[in-house]
Amino acid sequence: MKKSTVMMLGTVSSAIVLAACGGAEAGSKDQVIIYSNADDEAIEVMETTLDKKGYEGKYLIQSFGTSELGGKMMAEGKDIEADVVTMASYFIESAQKSQSMFVDLSSDLKPLDGGTTFALPILGNIGSIFINTDLLKQKGLPVPTSIKDLTDPAYKDLLSFPNILDSSTAWLLVQAIIKEYGEKEGQQILADLIKNAGPHIESSGSGPIKKVKTGEVAVGFGLRIQAINAKNEGLPIDYIDPIEGNYTLTESVAVVDKEGDEALAREIAKVIATEARPDLLKQYPVALYEGEQVNDEFVPKYLKKWDTTLTVDLLEKHQAFFKEAQ
Repeated sequence: MKKSTVMMLGTVSSAIVLAACGGAEAGSKDQVIIYSNADDEAIEVMETTLDKKGYEGKYLIQSFGTSELGGKMMAEGKDIEADVVTMASYFIESAQKSQSMFVDLSSDLKPLDGGTTFALPILGNIGSIFINTDLLKQKGLPVPTSIKDLTDPAYKDLLSFPNILDSSTAWLLVQAIIKEYGEKEGQQILADLIKNAGPHIESSGSGPIKKVKTGEVAVGFGLRIQAINAKNEGLPIDYIDPIEGNYTLTESVAVVDKEGDEALAREIAKVIATEARPDLLKQYPVALYEGEQVNDEFVPKYLKKWDTTLTVDLLEKHQAFFKEAQ
């Protein structure tokens, strides 16, 4: 759920060692290329798990922003360099529909949403409002209970949220607005939010929580778990479940069709989906499979889901909705 950047992570060092020793080149049968849009914390969990399970040196993770990786998937299909992709589930499903680029990925796991035959969910994100309680008191601002409350001019230049053109985290905000208020009233609400945020509309999904933590703004919208973690660290941060609803996005793992040469890629994808799942659930406490449990504090009051399948086409419509409100 990051903005558009590309960088090598963690196992680059392993790749360098392999190359120095005359080992296999990236993309060969004994090294799997993984493209991922996941946050650094999630990638660290994947790397640690894979290394513990004996796959150190057998994979290379490249990190991309959601929009950039999604663009590559939709444009390149099976010709993409990656053997494995961890990505926003809606992008994986849209790419499969248009490109038929993934192979079956069977598992004994039972996703709560029914799942697909070609991808396994690995983590979930939930949106919420969060506040800097000290700054809110200092400014004499009321504690908001809804997204609509944040259109009050009293919050001008004290509000931060992500830009849906850059960050999929912002889609959690836009879905809630459109679903609750419809497009006509919703666009006015979004326009007022944009006006109040001013220079604090962020390209990164983690931008708002950073500004709320430092006291640059009093209120933000972003990932609920970020605010929970900040509060548990003793910071003057609290999280608020907006009455419009806490919407969710999931990320999944899939294996690219390499014309029969997917054995190691399948192994690695299954390790990410199964063996890494307990630690990913701790980092992102959203139940995705039957039998998973999370603590009460991680369960939002107004958990909601968009009433149709999330797709790239729907995202583009909501991005256009955002542009019109600017």
